[in-house]
Amino acid sequence: MQYTKTPYQQKQFIDVNGAVAGSLPVTINDDLLLRSYRTMVMIRTFDQRVVALQRTGQMGTYASCLGQEAIGTGIGLALGKEDVFLPYYRDQATQYLRDIPLHQQMQYWGGNEWANHFTGTSIQDFPNCVPIATQVTHAAGVASAMKIRGEKRCSLVTCGEGATSRGDFYEAMNLAGVWQLPMIMVVNNNQWAISVPRNIQTGAETIAQKAVAAGIEGFQVDGNDVCAVYDAVHYAVKKAHSGKGATLIEAVSYRLGDHTTADDATRYRSHEEVNDAWKREPIKRIQTYLHERGLWDEEQEQTLQEQCKQEVEKAVQTYLSQPPQPVEDLFDYLFEETPTHLVRQKQQAVEKLAKLGGE
Repeated sequence: MQYTKTPYQQKQFIDVNGAVAGSLPVTINDDLLLRSYRTMVMIRTFDQRVVALQRTGQMGTYASCLGQEAIGTGIGLALGKEDVFLPYYRDQATQYLRDIPLHQQMQYWGGNEWANHFTGTSIQDFPNCVPIATQVTHAAGVASAMKIRGEKRCSLVTCGEGATSRGDFYEAMNLAGVWQLPMIMVVNNNQWAISVPRNIQTGAETIAQKAVAAGIEGFQVDGNDVCAVYDAVHYAVKKAHSGKGATLIEAVSYRLGDHTTADDATRYRSHEEVNDAWKREPIKRIQTYLHERGLWDEEQEQTLQEQCKQEVEKAVQTYLSQPPQPVEDLFDYLFEETPTHLVRQKQQAVEKLAKLGGE
């Protein structure tokens, strides 16, 4: 598939009604469709359960990916094992597909930094980045190293559309264009940067056209269509591996939930807007398509739902059964030589916990 540097029309294969105009690209087969659907259902089940854990005081602040599962799934299925993924905080599906277990993701949101000790496919991936857009500069650095070494690999970084208003984003994108880096930027345009709507954070008609300023290829896809996301990332990965430079992909979606569990989105957007967005969410449309193709039925759906619940509950129990990390870790791994004032604070913390434990 060939894309354009000045896109203004969203690429889509499966529409909101589960129908396909023409045919799917050759990069997509039935096995990929079924794996995509199963992954998205799993991640939505996981997402709902983690929110429930947070509401009951068993989890830290959590950033939901509700309604955005197709983006992470498309990326995870298209990105190569040899490539490096630099996530922000709504990439649960990609991390799951890159061998980060659900309980380990829970461990991260529960505040345990051991969750960032990756193995398997994700061993060279970066941890979730919470500061806005700084991960894009990291991705440029990773891609620079790959180019210097002459490796057929790429870095792929994700961010929200709000991050594209930051200097870090522009500087990294400019470098990617000047140096022709093997770097892919996927922007999850979910319409809201916390409480700021997309239309008042940038004057650009699309996020994708920001690529023009950097001299790289950019295009817009329907972020609720997992096929469109997969095909675009697949194309960008092949291009990067071939030494043909960077790509910016704007995946248009909608954040169906709060920004995080510390947010209340009802304060700044209407129920009508959210209800309308639910009509375009990603899971129902691919389910409809699979059903119409005879690839899915009610019995398979019930089996999948049960499997997802069981796997998530198993992950929950693994997460909850993990022993707390020693309080000393808060102080021991910050400096090569611990400053005197932190030595005192460490002693105070240990004594306070011992007192609480004895009461």
